[in-house]
Amino acid sequence: MGLGLTPIEQLARARSDLRMGVAIALEGAGGAALVLAAETATEDRLDALRRRGPLDLAITGWRAATLKARAYDGDLARVAVARDAGIDWVHATADPSRDLAFPMKGPYVTRREGAADLHRAAIALCKQARLLPAVLVLPLAPAVARVEAGRDGLTLLRLDAIPLDTAPRMIETAAARVPLHVSEAGRVHVFRPGDGSEEHYAVEIGAPDRREPVLCRLHSACFTGDILGSLKCDCGPQLRAALEQIAAEGAGVLLYLNQEGRGIGLANKMRAYALQDQGFDTVEANHRLGFEDDERDFRIGADILRALGFARVRLMTNNPKKVAMMDGCGLAVVERVPLRVGRTRFNEAYLSTKAAKSGHLL
Repeated sequence: MGLGLTPIEQLARARSDLRMGVAIALEGAGGAALVLAAETATEDRLDALRRRGPLDLAITGWRAATLKARAYDGDLARVAVARDAGIDWVHATADPSRDLAFPMKGPYVTRREGAADLHRAAIALCKQARLLPAVLVLPLAPAVARVEAGRDGLTLLRLDAIPLDTAPRMIETAAARVPLHVSEAGRVHVFRPGDGSEEHYAVEIGAPDRREPVLCRLHSACFTGDILGSLKCDCGPQLRAALEQIAAEGAGVLLYLNQEGRGIGLANKMRAYALQDQGFDTVEANHRLGFEDDERDFRIGADILRALGFARVRLMTNNPKKVAMMDGCGLAVVERVPLRVGRTRFNEAYLSTKAAKSGHLL
């Protein structure tokens, strides 16, 4: 291989470029495109793309429904970008937290001819980069896209080389004993994905028998709840209660996964909170942003547990879907252990929505 990038490293670089507001080139079956994340796009780069040809702004079907734009492709809409549309229009179309400030953005003209595969791939990359799922797309012939990418030094990502949903290998990077307030027999393992993305952590208490099902909690990072003590969710109380329950049994493991906001990232979670202040529930807010109810990747947790030597778990969760997803990742869930704590007057509606719309057993 030498010093060249592997496909998974190219994928990571493409996500990083989108976060910085740099265009990338995508090449797939029968076509190619230059793409630029709507959230991080600037007027200069919008103009640079526009000079090369007609532009689309790809948004998800959820966001299209909010904007009353026809999503002919079902899960997404390809909105034609008018020649006089500026960067404020792009940002306002992508970001629902700006809907009240920019109420007159439409009507939208959306495309129905041609394939949407590259648009779909570009949206997936934005989601993985924790950006709003909206992207400027300039379709080009593959040969032209390669020339453009080479001239401007852009990352060229060939979609036939690696599926976008490829999970990087989790590598244990460091581990050490960490006495905890719930148990002095604590040990923290740091896992780093092979693509250099966010690290994840395993907190092991005691000496769990690898031959037996391990008491386990998959806890997604929640900066507001875990660190600040936010009353809008039950995450902080669940984190502390899980550690206490594991310590009381004498052995187990808590995985702390950096998948903030059910996988949409902290910035988008704050956008969702702003929408909740306008009267939308947690699921509706996610949909208005263009996301699914839950964007987390539970393969990460399954890979870490396997790396630690566990094959069966007693999973601490109120979410039956999490049990099914872990089973689907090859980890046998032999028992679901309820974890019902943290209800307050501030999160009553949030928890009721999780029960009614996401199936949580509360």
